[in-house]
Amino acid sequence: MKVVAFNGSPRKEGNTYYALNTVGEELKSQGIDFEIVNVGGKNIRGCIACMRCMENQNERCVIDIDEVNAWIQKMKEADGIILGSPVFFGGMAGTMKSFLDRAFFVTRVQNQPMLRHKVAAAVATVRRSGEVGTFNALNHYIMTDELIIPTSNYWNAVFDMQPGEAAQDVEGIQTMRLLGKNMAWLLKVLAAGKGQVEPVAPEERQWTSFSRV
Repeated sequence: MKVVAFNGSPRKEGNTYYALNTVGEELKSQGIDFEIVNVGGKNIRGCIACMRCMENQNERCVIDIDEVNAWIQKMKEADGIILGSPVFFGGMAGTMKSFLDRAFFVTRVQNQPMLRHKVAAAVATVRRSGEVGTFNALNHYIMTDELIIPTSNYWNAVFDMQPGEAAQDVEGIQTMRLLGKNMAWLLKVLAAGKGQVEPVAPEERQWTSFSRV
């Protein structure tokens, strides 16, 4: 089994990396492979709402000048996904949002569900406030594709400012450790249930537009 984490911080090994790696250490201790992909320092174009991914049905965004399509395939191949971002002006980092807007639009408009019933979690790091809004926004992507969310003993947030300060947030680090343990447990439960419990059949998505012609 493998979990891939996406680090939305421009600081490659800052506090968001530390928080994600804390989760990852628990996963690795349970025999689960773990990888962190650094998104925040990359030049990622935002979604242009061209709808070509819906037309083409090829699991790709037509914007092919960055690594988003490779990251989509990493999510498809993984058993678990973690989305991590620092808080910028009360929300997630802009590069992370550009990546997620494009990636999750691709995954949700395919005829065959790409990420359905994978295990996924969100993690936010914050100096003072805005963590709940960022955590909530990251979960919007997870919940739109029928992914399964493991929990911890608090919202998945760590308080910090300068690189390394995350280690001082004892409660936040405990939250990350427990998230890792619960995520490993959930992955193993789902793996054990394969072939034993019939999964819920996917339904064709019903689209409703509130504009009337």
